[in-house]
Amino acid sequence: MLISDVLAKKGTKVFKILQVKTVMDAITGMASFKVGAVLVVDEKDGVLGIFTERDVTRILAAGGAAVLQDPVGKHMTKNPMTCSKEDDDSAVLALMSKNRFRHMPVLDNGTLLGIVSIRDVVSQRLERAEFEAEAMRAYVTAG
Repeated sequence: MLISDVLAKKGTKVFKILQVKTVMDAITGMASFKVGAVLVVDEKDGVLGIFTERDVTRILAAGGAAVLQDPVGKHMTKNPMTCSKEDDDSAVLALMSKNRFRHMPVLDNGTLLGIVSIRDVVSQRLERAEFEAEAMRAYVTAG
């Protein structure tokens, strides 16, 4: 299955934030949109980095509440790994697991198409496995 299939199912809406906005702005947005990551972009919507729930935990533990007023760009993961809509979901899942991150932007020639999470990919794979198992049961009982 391709990443484009995952995006078709989950949608392409992405919560983005400018790098000059505060960490608190990022946290408030993630809570509001019920997402675990925000893409940090420039004024032309170019992806500069990613900021996640794990980043929140890490920086609060290290710097206390004062970091909430820092620009999110100061604490983002710069140049995150990305994938394309043509990538195989198994390869993307393996890359995410190997490198221990849960969210990956999907780009097409530098244009942001969406973001996928491990949860999105695993859910899609489970649905496909259930469909295939049901088809096999139907085949066996029909014969």
